[in-house]
Amino acid sequence: MMKKIFALILAAALLLSFCACSTGNSASSTGSESAQPTASVPALTAESAGTDASDPTSTDADETKAPETTEAVTTAPSLDETKLDLNVYSLKGPTSMGLAMLLEDSKNGKTFNTYHSTMCTGADEVTAALVSGEADIALLPANAAATLYNKAGGFSVIGINTLGVLYVVENGDTVHSIKDLLGKTVVLTGKGTTPEYALRFLLDAYDIEDQVTLEFKSEAQEVVAAMSEDTTAIGLLPQPFVTAALAQNEKLRIAVSLQDEWTQYTQESSLVTGVTVVRKEVLEEYPSQIATFMKEAAWSVSRVNDHPEQAAPLIEQMGIVAKAPLAQKAIPYCNLVSITGTEMKTLLSGYLQTLFDQNPKAVGEALPDDAFYYTGE
Repeated sequence: MMKKIFALILAAALLLSFCACSTGNSASSTGSESAQPTASVPALTAESAGTDASDPTSTDADETKAPETTEAVTTAPSLDETKLDLNVYSLKGPTSMGLAMLLEDSKNGKTFNTYHSTMCTGADEVTAALVSGEADIALLPANAAATLYNKAGGFSVIGINTLGVLYVVENGDTVHSIKDLLGKTVVLTGKGTTPEYALRFLLDAYDIEDQVTLEFKSEAQEVVAAMSEDTTAIGLLPQPFVTAALAQNEKLRIAVSLQDEWTQYTQESSLVTGVTVVRKEVLEEYPSQIATFMKEAAWSVSRVNDHPEQAAPLIEQMGIVAKAPLAQKAIPYCNLVSITGTEMKTLLSGYLQTLFDQNPKAVGEALPDDAFYYTGE
């Protein structure tokens, strides 16, 4: 049974921003049908850009604490303002997990706007929907958003929804920080993508990049297989695949969080996995409704983090993680957040700078201009 679970989790976990994406079919759509107005505004005109994939029961308000969010995007609408039907596109992975409570509330008519969710199996599907105008709001890998913006424009980032989901995993107890990788071989996926860039950035920070060997595999399951064959091997894996791997092999342990190491090294950026973007026309015509979406999304993230046992069944239903118990274990390690305003711009621009410094193609050959970031100012 665990092998079946493990195999199903792999499909979801590999949709992080760690490998080149390929077009697939949209998997699901949620949200109640409504006669409310839709955000029908002009679509972008440029063609979709090819990018890397990013990619791992509702409670009453008084049962959870208020979300720890940064600056509000703008003022929330009054009750007499227009309620919208908004199409939200995202990937089947950690970047969508924070929406679990929001989508459930929307389905039950408990949100201000009505949110229709479509989760996709590749970042190219999400970017195509954004360009065509099908998506009003999209949750994208950070580097995919930068790449598409440089090619097509027409949207802005309004928040960071997921920070680092990469973890160093070992069969033993020899690694406790990045500097402990000195002289070792790390097995990982994602050559020329986020996992390699993030790890090299940290290795360089400790001045040991030329003393660590990186061995690349095409799939995360191959990394686990390599670690099973050689118990001294060190792996780098994303969530929620890490949780599935640990469930399959109890001898494995999480040795290092790349997010924690990044934060210890610099406060001027962060390891950003996913961002939330809105088409320019929607943002300009309905700013207060988008502000409400961000508030409701932040509340959802807080509830998912605070009540993983209630969010886990919803995440299973969304098809992100095969089984609720695994989803519950994975949630605390997925770094689900809602960061907006100037802090979002600081952390995201710093992260994109690190990618650009290693390979300009990782962000679409250029750093996005200021219009890429919507801080509400």
